[in-house]
Order: sequence, then C-alpha cells, then structure tokens
Amino acid sequence: MIRLTRLNQNEFILNAELIRYVERCPDTLITLTNGYTLMVRETLDEVIRRTVTYHQAKYLLPRSEFLPYRSGE
Repeated sequence: MIRLTRLNQNEFILNAELIRYVERCPDTLITLTNGYTLMVRETLDEVIRRTVTYHQAKYLLPRSEFLPYRSGE
C-alpha cells in the first residue's frame, strides 16, 4: 500500500498491486488494472519510487544497492 494525495489535498492509500501504468499529462495519472484512473499530486517519479519501495518491502525486488542502476548516478 502507498500513501498518495488527490488534487483536492485529500490523502488516500492505494494498493500498489493494482497499478497498471502511470503517466504525466501534465498531472500524474494512475491507471489501475480494473480500468479506473486516479489523478494525484505526486510526481510520476515519486509514485514510481513509492511503488518500488513497497515491492522491496515485500521482498519482490532486491534492495537498491543490488540493482545495476541507481537514480542519481
């Protein structure tokens, strides 16, 4: 689960397992596996960071120091 913010400033929790894809248009639009879409205040990069962190916490992905590419390098 990841914490996000709607455009009206209301926070909500999203099950990151439901994310199909994320796009910038210019706000961040998240499309879920069920076809629903959500517009959020967080940047595309922040949604990706939170989703990756969520999956790392579940041990589905290795910690970033074990990945060949790290953001900022």
